[in-house]
Amino acid sequence: MKNRNTTSAIFAVPALLLAAAFLGNIFVEGWNWSGFDFLVAAVLLFGTAGLIFLVRTFIKNRNYRILLSLIIIVCLVLIWVELAVGIFGSPFAGN
Repeated sequence: MKNRNTTSAIFAVPALLLAAAFLGNIFVEGWNWSGFDFLVAAVLLFGTAGLIFLVRTFIKNRNYRILLSLIIIVCLVLIWVELAVGIFGSPFAGN
């Protein structure tokens, strides 16, 4: 039963973040996300949650689970920041 609650929490966080972004898009002036922005955010957030779920499921060593989960989260943050403001100057960089 504990594993089921953890799985729900892992996938509830991206849903709550997207809901907060949706509300921000409605009520905050200057927050102008398009449908494509929400799609990219959903893929990134739920993809990260899925990878962390796989790590928690298949990696038995606690230290490796923590390390891999942190690496996945750092990758998410770097990709998100690159898409938002372009810290690396890729063709996908934001303004």
